[in-house]
Amino acid sequence: MAFAFPPTPLIGVADLARVREQQPVRILDVRWRLDRPEGRPAYLAGHLPGAVYVDLEQELTRPGHPEEGRHPLPHVADLQEAARRWGVRGGDVVVAYDDNDGVAAARAWWLLRRRGVDIRVLDGGLRAWIEDGQLLEGGDVRPPAGDVVLADDDPGTATIEQTARAPQEGVLIDARAPLHYRGAAPTPDPSAGHIPGAINVPTLAYVAADGRLRPPDEVRRTLTDAGADPDAQVVVYCSSGIAAAHTTLALASARIDARLFPGSWSRWSRSRGRPVAVGPTPWGEVFAR
Repeated sequence: MAFAFPPTPLIGVADLARVREQQPVRILDVRWRLDRPEGRPAYLAGHLPGAVYVDLEQELTRPGHPEEGRHPLPHVADLQEAARRWGVRGGDVVVAYDDNDGVAAARAWWLLRRRGVDIRVLDGGLRAWIEDGQLLEGGDVRPPAGDVVLADDDPGTATIEQTARAPQEGVLIDARAPLHYRGAAPTPDPSAGHIPGAINVPTLAYVAADGRLRPPDEVRRTLTDAGADPDAQVVVYCSSGIAAAHTTLALASARIDARLFPGSWSRWSRSRGRPVAVGPTPWGEVFAR
């Protein structure tokens, strides 16, 4: 069954303020970045009023074996327990934000969007909120426990086999920066390069200078300019499944339903027998492993 798109996966600052006047909204602060994975200190210093801190490394990821990749998906029971800690109740509107162009917030959105939660990402994040003159509050927010029940549904994943076939059956997008795609940057993974046949479209290509997502027509044009057909079956991966969730958010804003390979490069590069391509082109110079 085809995925039914909500009107938009995004919400603007003005719309958030208006919705909060009409009904309860649970706001999730998902501050995380590779160079600063612990976002709680920044959250405590100042966050959107009522926002609950979400620990991406502990609540939107689970411990796993190295061959699963660096950020395995949480089990649905654990995710539901976390969502209840955040105070999410059945029927709530949920808004996630961060201070990193929506990359971390998109992980929460992607995990919850098909599981019965009406979740949006604050377009422009913390920066847009501050630039609009809105106030912040400090300290920790610990709401009463919620009662949300998450559907045990696939959030939109592609298996490693489906990912391997994606270039022949549709489009495979590598959402990493070009140096990582080409295999020219240091990596914590066993090898550098990309999945053969993948087209490189860095996820930040969808972000405007003000930190908001580009309009839907520009998102589609970004894909076509890279040589990808936005109407084909799309599979996305990145280093470990975080940035790729942001790409699925950008594509969803343009009504393109993409599936995500959760283990991404951190899993592919640890899987025996999977070939590696290096260089600036999709097939590049391919090495057997």
